[in-house]
Amino acid sequence: MNSPKGGLRLSSVLFGLMSLGQLWRLVAQPEVLVAGAPMPAWPSAVAFILLLALCLWLWKLSNRAH
Repeated sequence: MNSPKGGLRLSSVLFGLMSLGQLWRLVAQPEVLVAGAPMPAWPSAVAFILLLALCLWLWKLSNRAH
């Protein structure tokens, strides 16, 4: 597993799992407190979009890697 393709795919899967975690937070709406104050859900929406974009980008790059 010393190929660039394997590393890119592994990174893509990890980013995909993290994006699913952020999506779960948006859907489940658990109460998250930061220093006693509730944290809004919009940062999770931004994180979901960014992580999903990284996941798809790395997957596309892995298809072009030798």
